[in-house]
Amino acid sequence: MVSRVRVWLNRTYAENVFFMDQLRRNPSDRAVEIHATHGDADSPVLAAADTAELEPEGLSPAAYVEFALAQCRRRGIDVFVPRLHQSAVVAHRVEFEAVGTALLAPPPEAVAVFEDKIVAYEAVQAIGAPVPPWWRVRSAEELVAAVEELEADGHTACFKPASGAGGVGFRMITRSPFSMVHLSGFPSPYVPLDLVVEALRQADEPVDWLVMPRLEQPEVSVDCLTGPDNRVRLAVGRTKNGRRRGFTLHEQWLEPARRIAEGFGLHHLSNIQFRMYGDRPVLMDVNTRPAGGLHQLSLCGVNAPWAAVQLALGEDPGEITPPFLGQDYTVVSGPRPLRPVTLPQQRSQEPEPLLPAVPAPAGEPAEAAPADTGARAITPA
Repeated sequence: MVSRVRVWLNRTYAENVFFMDQLRRNPSDRAVEIHATHGDADSPVLAAADTAELEPEGLSPAAYVEFALAQCRRRGIDVFVPRLHQSAVVAHRVEFEAVGTALLAPPPEAVAVFEDKIVAYEAVQAIGAPVPPWWRVRSAEELVAAVEELEADGHTACFKPASGAGGVGFRMITRSPFSMVHLSGFPSPYVPLDLVVEALRQADEPVDWLVMPRLEQPEVSVDCLTGPDNRVRLAVGRTKNGRRRGFTLHEQWLEPARRIAEGFGLHHLSNIQFRMYGDRPVLMDVNTRPAGGLHQLSLCGVNAPWAAVQLALGEDPGEITPPFLGQDYTVVSGPRPLRPVTLPQQRSQEPEPLLPAVPAPAGEPAEAAPADTGARAITPA
């Protein structure tokens, strides 16, 4: 009898409820139990899991590793998919293996390269993959110099933190003075240069920003599954152009993604994002973790989460080619159940009724998670 697989996701994005669904619907018909931890009792991943706990707040990376090791021992975790404190966790892979847990994450050297976007651009450029021009900016004077150079070449300048996840801190520079236009309609990512310069000059500490030209659509996120032998088993591009989403196997996107995944040993699941700079695709960002939209590959007949778990367990799924490319689609919000506020609640106990997700009352903040605004369903466009 084949034993069940126990998988743990820590403080992950709400959209990964679909990742969990795919693990349970795996083509091997293998029993999967999922453990989830989070800092927010209203995270839908807690309700979707078989067992769930709230994570302690304020732990240092080292203390978090001790917490994680204790979770793996106590819960009998076979595969751990770390998001929070990924770099600290992967540095202790041997300790996790000693308690019987495989890490579904790259080695520490690969994670370290992509923690800093500028270090990443320099390293990626060195292996011949395409990158846009960029500047590292720590002062108002450096920002103005970078913006002027970009504008002289006809580009709109944008900036974001040199380290960070998703679109947190991303802004685009405009020369238009602040006016009622900025207060009409929805909030805009555009910020007037003079206000940014003034804020920098009044700041107590220097910033660490990556400044670059605004890249154009389409955006293509290539989901890669890479083995410990540095060979890519799966690479599929998910295209984004406004509301419309689709899939691609065109080599202009897949070839540089494979070069990066294999060249840096991005073992297991990674997500490599490109946009257009003029008439050519260039690297935008690299995520050393499963993308929130990974489950969308199910529209191509691919169960990437399960293939990754197999790989982590030493069961090589071999090279995976999508049997077809799904039709274009869009992404819409949908309700997911939540747990009662009392945690932990385990499904081995008498289950309590789940509460439907409802919008937060006016004035109360929604859950903040990098690059995610809640669980979503996918719908053909």
